[in-house]
Amino acid sequence: MAHSEIATTARPRAAWRRTDGQVSLPEVHRTIVVPQTASFWKKLIAFSGPGFLVAVGYMDPGNWATDLAGGARFGYSLLCVIMISNLMAIMLQHLCIKLGVATGRDLAQACRDHYPRPVVWFLWILCEIAIAACDLAEVVGSAIGLQLLFGIPLVWGCLITALDVLAVLYLQNKGFRYVEALVITLIATIGACFALELIFSKPSIVGVALGFIPGSHVVTNQEMLYVSIGILGATVMPHNLYLHSSIVQTRKFMQTPEGRREAIKFATIDSSAALMFALFINAAILILSAAAFHWSGHQDVAEIQDAYKLLSPLLGVGVASILFAVALLASGQNSTLTGTLAGQIVMEGFLNIRITPWLRRLITRLIAIVPAIAVIGIFGEGKTTELLIASQVCLSMQLGFAVWPLMSFTNEKAKMGEFANQLWLKILGWITAWIIIVLNVKLLLDTFVPDALLKAFYGSLGLPGPK
Repeated sequence: MAHSEIATTARPRAAWRRTDGQVSLPEVHRTIVVPQTASFWKKLIAFSGPGFLVAVGYMDPGNWATDLAGGARFGYSLLCVIMISNLMAIMLQHLCIKLGVATGRDLAQACRDHYPRPVVWFLWILCEIAIAACDLAEVVGSAIGLQLLFGIPLVWGCLITALDVLAVLYLQNKGFRYVEALVITLIATIGACFALELIFSKPSIVGVALGFIPGSHVVTNQEMLYVSIGILGATVMPHNLYLHSSIVQTRKFMQTPEGRREAIKFATIDSSAALMFALFINAAILILSAAAFHWSGHQDVAEIQDAYKLLSPLLGVGVASILFAVALLASGQNSTLTGTLAGQIVMEGFLNIRITPWLRRLITRLIAIVPAIAVIGIFGEGKTTELLIASQVCLSMQLGFAVWPLMSFTNEKAKMGEFANQLWLKILGWITAWIIIVLNVKLLLDTFVPDALLKAFYGSLGLPGPK
């Protein structure tokens, strides 16, 4: 034990503007023991769990709206976007693991300990907006699921979702493994539902395979780009970067270079496997939408409610719509668990203050519920899917502000020691960061700049203008 404590103090500290304060998620920090002399598989089981909590964010209701719209309007064309987004996610989550394990800080704490206070407050506000947008998708998705299955009005469904505070608190008090077990059970439910849906829809294998091949049309077609960036925002979620760098520290591994190296290896296997499962879910939603709607004259299907009504008649299977709604409800409820943790991590990490978890969750929920109820009340229930897609584009806009600090910290040897990124990972990471930033700038230009100015701007760069 003495050796372990000595190794802990050997972490690089000189590069930080402030010394590290309290640990991340103190109530569950290092509560799950990793057996030191166990076999590979037993150690992998001990480290498994956080990756699936992170994967929840990659299959939340916001993904459904963007994937449904992409499949119905463009067939299998945007499968390549889902695949590229997922590969980006695997790499970025690996960097989060390294940051958490090597420095003992989550990303929010690292930002607080590195940047000047005004920058910290700016990043915190952006992150809170991202979490509110994410929570908005969860609220609306869960409410739609409740409406489809039980006929509960959307406004009441939004209010009911606020009660999940009690479930989260209960599970977290019983132990972090209970949270992970519930999440994995709900993920398995979603996977089983979509496996059956794919069997019912009988998609074109060749069409699906071609959809995974990238093409320039994704960037040159403005409508396709808008949905693509929505998929990117729904897949690579900024709050997940903060979440993963924290919950990887729930494992009690040896605080030595060898112990940290092993922790990074097993945690990366866990998250990569979980995110490949998330790729299956997202691809399945888009493939189902393309197979059922794109070639049947229903290309305009973007509403989750319309998809629910049309699935059973179009596929000729009565249970298809019910499976769709069950998976949606499981997805929405699953996302609330990780949203709770992310909100707590961000507030405590950036501001170095603690707030009662139920109060923090209630505040976050109200921030999401109020705009959801306002939009539903003013524009009617038909605007809920547009609200979901807009929330995902909002998430994508925040991504650069989370990815940039993550890359900067993990590249710096003074902060990471021997775990600093190697050259190939630095190159891949910065390419990913710039792809995210450039695509978001392009979306902003295409959305808010007049067409005449856009054509002149793109022409001066030798690029085709948006269609």
